[in-house]
Amino acid sequence: MNILDKLRKRQATLAPKPPLADAPVAGFGTPAGIGTMGGAKDVEKSLRTHTGKVPHEFVTPVHVTEEQRRIVAMAVSVLLDYPGADIMDRLAIVEEQVDQLPLAIASDFVDFAEWARSVGPRGLEEHYVETFDQRRRCSLYLSYFAVGDTRQRGMAILSFREQLESLGFHISDDELPDHLCVVLEALAMTEGTEHDRAVELVASYREGIEVLRAALSHVGSPYISLVVALCKALPEIDTDTAQKYVDLIRTGPPAEMVGIADLPFPTTQPDLV
Repeated sequence: MNILDKLRKRQATLAPKPPLADAPVAGFGTPAGIGTMGGAKDVEKSLRTHTGKVPHEFVTPVHVTEEQRRIVAMAVSVLLDYPGADIMDRLAIVEEQVDQLPLAIASDFVDFAEWARSVGPRGLEEHYVETFDQRRRCSLYLSYFAVGDTRQRGMAILSFREQLESLGFHISDDELPDHLCVVLEALAMTEGTEHDRAVELVASYREGIEVLRAALSHVGSPYISLVVALCKALPEIDTDTAQKYVDLIRTGPPAEMVGIADLPFPTTQPDLV
């Protein structure tokens, strides 16, 4: 039984997740549309500039088969999700499968597993909340990097749902389709032509994933091992994506300028938090 089958079996025995209907982008101020009446003039592209050094280095891709990429996607999906009571079970399932992956990728999962076991479930939960719920640049919602916390986010989420459903992946009502873990689960479940389309979908938001990777590196989070493993299993970054990444680091995503107490990205500090 491979990781996909084991995780399906495990998920079938779990209680349903609490609904996410009211969940905003993790820690990113006012959700799109709150406190305003709408209108194009309320949405502006921020002129703030990231004054620190822009990281340019990217992860070197590793040759993987489709099946190996599916394993990587599912493993990252289940480990990058909130570490609930079953996190050690999830970790054990992933550990059983790493020998099917290239050493360069398997080592990333081993590094994460060693740290996760050393801090335990409580330590994982505390680190997860501190990292992903309280740091804007560590957002796991891909639409944030594309449209920020603006009214456009609703359309972006709808687009994610439509694209995932076109791949035959069903989105439950308690899931936000732009969450990286949901997108990676879809990538893991697809095969053949649909898998190629799923890879293209993930690649189209690669600059956001790269910002996430840079942010995790900056704060020294062991979760970076999972994002690095994912990047190794994706196609090489092209010139256009590299430029989008640099622009995103420097200026941040679009921001709703009305009804937000603080900007999504810092204006004076050259850090990534």
